[in-house]
Amino acid sequence: MKIGVIGSGYVGLVAGACLADFGHEVICMDIDEKKIAGLKNGVMPIYEPGLDDVVNRNSLYKRLSFSSDIEFTVKNTGVLFIAVGTPPKDDGSADLQYVLAVAGEIGKHMDSYKVIVDKSTVPVGTGQLVKKTVEKELAKRNFKVDFDVVSNPEFLREGKSIHDFTHPDRIVIGCESDKAQEIMKKVYRVLYINNTPFVFTNIETAELIKYASNAFLAVKISFINEMALLAEKVGGNVQEVAKAMGMDGRISPKFLHAGCGYGGSCFPKDTKAIVDIAKSSGVELNVIRAAIEANEKQKMEMVKKVIFAMGDLKEKTIAVLGLTFKPETDDMREAPSLVIVPELIKKGAKIKAFCPQGFKEAKWRLKNYSKDIAYCSDSYETVKDSHALIILTEWNQFRGLDLEKIKTSMKDNYFFDLRNIYAKDDTARKLFKYSGVGV
Repeated sequence: MKIGVIGSGYVGLVAGACLADFGHEVICMDIDEKKIAGLKNGVMPIYEPGLDDVVNRNSLYKRLSFSSDIEFTVKNTGVLFIAVGTPPKDDGSADLQYVLAVAGEIGKHMDSYKVIVDKSTVPVGTGQLVKKTVEKELAKRNFKVDFDVVSNPEFLREGKSIHDFTHPDRIVIGCESDKAQEIMKKVYRVLYINNTPFVFTNIETAELIKYASNAFLAVKISFINEMALLAEKVGGNVQEVAKAMGMDGRISPKFLHAGCGYGGSCFPKDTKAIVDIAKSSGVELNVIRAAIEANEKQKMEMVKKVIFAMGDLKEKTIAVLGLTFKPETDDMREAPSLVIVPELIKKGAKIKAFCPQGFKEAKWRLKNYSKDIAYCSDSYETVKDSHALIILTEWNQFRGLDLEKIKTSMKDNYFFDLRNIYAKDDTARKLFKYSGVGV
């Protein structure tokens, strides 16, 4: 089967590479000619573990190719995945200009039956807008041809997206015809024959499933973070609370890890978008709205934690380990570091920072604070001569630090473990003025 994937970012490139690995002939298309030129030479535009191997392997076997020509891509494929960005507008709603622009281009160039698949996370009703956009372009050409629009939301975790695509919990497919449904079964035949659960529904329900899933997980994170704040006040231990809660089969232990707040490309954007979708339909989503507010509050609570322990931050040097919103990615969208680091600087602190993959993003996202941030080459250079250490991202290499070495190289011994990775380490509490989250 010949498949086109329009948009070669996190979702599009992973989807295209993995579909090629399933045996399909795939064209990954993007208007960014520099990105496409790099991909043709094996240069990945993002950091995602294992992605380069999948891309290079399928490029070698001629199952995966790259193009910046949308007309060529549309005319030479039968299934077209739309995998472009849907960034939030100022009011929290999803910006659909890129999705609809792609739909328009498909309408301009299609000359035979196509299945057009919304892979991007889009608000309820987008599938119908895509359909109308394609129909409008076909009418301009006075050209009649059948096509189907399908909603096939992604559930990929950055840092684990290859595994998530090839070993999904479920495949959600929203469509309006048996023909489109059968074609989507063929697209995912490898998973279908392996008894992966498939959910076939209408387009609107499929669109809502993605938002509902991410919003629920965001609520769980905000909930346990609020429990962490309470645990600190009453002398409880949030890790033990979460462990006991997770033993309840109705709850499960996943996403019950207290920290400094969630970030990334999905949870912040999708929670705001679903609140906006509901508002436009006359529905108030108070639980999700509260989760959004709690998440923003959590970041500021971490700043207060540092100030409460250290007092005046003027002339203080703070070492920060981890800048990305989670480990195993270079993504800093909505990362807690983008709030916490600037707030510490505003209070007078100087920052030394190290992140295994976050420097490129950090240097432009935090450019307004560049004179107060020194980017270091490793963890130990970062903590040298600092008054405090803050762990903002739980990269594995931060889990086995030589605490004795760190202690001797610091000017003071404040240790703010905002991911609780040393919460059960007696050495950390012995050597440092240790502070976790809710422990």
